[in-house]
Amino acid sequence: MRNRRVFRSAVLGVTGIALAAGLTTLASAAPSPQTASVALAHPAKAPKPTIVLVNGAWSDAAAWGSVVKPLQAAGYPVVAPPTALRSVSGDSAYLAAYLKTIQGPIVLVGQSYGGFVITNAATHNPNVKALVYISAFEPAENDTVFDLTKQFPGSQITSDPNAQVPTALSPVVYSDPDGTTEVDLYAKPAQYRDLFLSNRVSAAAAAELAATQSPINSAALSNQSGEPAWKTIPSWALVSDADHVIPPAAERFMATRAHSHIVEANTPHAAQVTNPGIVIDLIERAAAATR
Repeated sequence: MRNRRVFRSAVLGVTGIALAAGLTTLASAAPSPQTASVALAHPAKAPKPTIVLVNGAWSDAAAWGSVVKPLQAAGYPVVAPPTALRSVSGDSAYLAAYLKTIQGPIVLVGQSYGGFVITNAATHNPNVKALVYISAFEPAENDTVFDLTKQFPGSQITSDPNAQVPTALSPVVYSDPDGTTEVDLYAKPAQYRDLFLSNRVSAAAAAELAATQSPINSAALSNQSGEPAWKTIPSWALVSDADHVIPPAAERFMATRAHSHIVEANTPHAAQVTNPGIVIDLIERAAAATR
């Protein structure tokens, strides 16, 4: 009998120790009120937005190379879909369809004519959280490239504002299969370095960019813009004070009218090539505002 009591006491003692140890473990695993409040005060950050880079005329997606690598290294998903440079409506429709394939928040960046494209493509897309304009057009409804360029003096794209083809450009005339006459405009290689880069890269580097440029259809320069996305989406703008294509005064006017966050710098038209650090900083500012 006594042995049974001893055995029972031993079992109960071990069980009590196990229960006590279990309660201690649970107590240490459970968050304290202070820990819980800290977790609530610092919720997990949203994923970084996808950066979509849109090139302008007389350029191509490869011109973003010095911007893409650092942004990717910083953890951003980055894409640079090609711009056909055929028409404002067609180029914008393609980009709008492309944006629908991207999940999550988007920061949409346009350079030069690419500003027309992003302004129209982002309209009514809830995933586009910020627009960034780099030496770019930031059009209002019914604006055209020609109208905005003529509104302010300073563009070196032509020495004759009444010329049918701007003097710095070379036309290539051809017929579509349906017989429609089309005109593609190329920037003249001899003027490319000064026009787009303000002579801030080597002659060899400028010659390579001129050789790989994508021409723009002349009709795109007179196409009217539609409802601007910047009316409902926050925007940032780099005004390039050394721009020889879009007058800096025009960039400043458009950015002010759109209530963009403006940064001015002594950069040429192709700032993404000559001053990628300034461009990256502005994109990251816009991205930070989406999180």
